[in-house]
Amino acid sequence: MIINKNETEYCAAAEQLKRRNEGKDLYAFVMTFGCQQNEADSESIRGMALAMGYSLTDKPDNADLIVVNTCAIREHAEMKALSTIGLFKALKRAKPELVIGVVGCMAAEDGAVARLKCDFHYVAFTIQPNMLYKLPSVVLDYLENGKRTFIIGQDKGDIVEGIPTVRADGKRAYVSIMYGCNNFCSYCIVPYVRGRE
Repeated sequence: MIINKNETEYCAAAEQLKRRNEGKDLYAFVMTFGCQQNEADSESIRGMALAMGYSLTDKPDNADLIVVNTCAIREHAEMKALSTIGLFKALKRAKPELVIGVVGCMAAEDGAVARLKCDFHYVAFTIQPNMLYKLPSVVLDYLENGKRTFIIGQDKGDIVEGIPTVRADGKRAYVSIMYGCNNFCSYCIVPYVRGRE
């Protein structure tokens, strides 16, 4: 089912965060690992961050919100992402109000999410790829209640369109021609982490 953004919790949470953040200089940093679909997702994450009242920064030290968009295609990609997330522990210690989240394919794997939940106590949330539109509500819930959220295994099959995007390059745009996949090829992780077509 395709849902317009105005029919989801996305819009209300983004507006509430924008009002909450008004008058403050807050910055969001998005780091992307992996494929072109992750690049497209990061464009949406940046768009949602702007809608929530954050400005974008290319330096994690300046950030009030850090979102790491991960890849799970190989173990090396996961280890690289975990290593990077580990570096943000010092930033969180120096700036307790910093919100750190992990999204992407690694956030759709039970084992990786369990590890983030137990070993990375400073990670506020994980969101599997097909639920990214929940980012504003998850951030809002963390800021208001301090509640850590781990969204996994909640694939409703919905596609939420109309989420704002911020292109990193004015001459290039990532356009999704398909979400998920119904073919379970032995070498491919897509149906397991991005859901069905």
